Amino acid sequence: MERYNDLLVELPPEGAFDVKSGITYPEFHKYTYYSRTAERESRVNVLLPQDYSEDKVYPVLYILHGYYDNEDWITRDIPDLGVMLSNLYLSGAAEQMVVVCPYIFCSSELEHCTGMNLKNSLCYDNFINDLTTDLMPFVENSFSVAKGRENTAITGFSMGGRESLFIGFQHPEIFGYIGAVAPAPGLVPVDGSADHPGQMRAEEMMFEDNAPSLLLISASDADGV
Repeated sequence: MERYNDLLVELPPEGAFDVKSGITYPEFHKYTYYSRTAERESRVNVLLPQDYSEDKVYPVLYILHGYYDNEDWITRDIPDLGVMLSNLYLSGAAEQMVVVCPYIFCSSELEHCTGMNLKNSLCYDNFINDLTTDLMPFVENSFSVAKGRENTAITGFSMGGRESLFIGFQHPEIFGYIGAVAPAPGLVPVDGSADHPGQMRAEEMMFEDNAPSLLLISASDADGV
């Protein structure tokens, strides 16, 4: 963690969202793949880096949305991820990467979330199976991404943050970088966790000889959850 302390700032670096002349910024494109877990076609947005080339391989970042949301949540004009990541790369602050934003509500019975309750929460929990069985193979077969935990990251917001932590703890052999932004309760049993029994026990939240390069949980100091 000490390696990253100086990189952690409260606000984005100056100029991170400036649209600079002469630069063609990348945009998200939507794809579908068949999810055997959900037994349907599932949607995913993919952002390829500026000047993407099949002659290169790129690390891949999976970003998971929150409750009631979908794969479009971070593709919108704000936060303008294509501009931000391109500018960070051009300034030397980030590597080029492939960004994958899937639809993580994974159910063969329900197409979308119908309420904040255990039945729906378990559909989000089910995404771990879709990710490893169908989404990651689709990404690896469709785009020039580097494999291995040192090249693979996962993060998410709210419910997506909880799922990214759960997936990261369950699959440290796949993900070398794990993040969660304001993660929802329910990873372990806690009072008020939307009737959720907990995905893990607290004593399971540890790594042995396979610790990730980074495990980062972030939130606003105004976040009461």
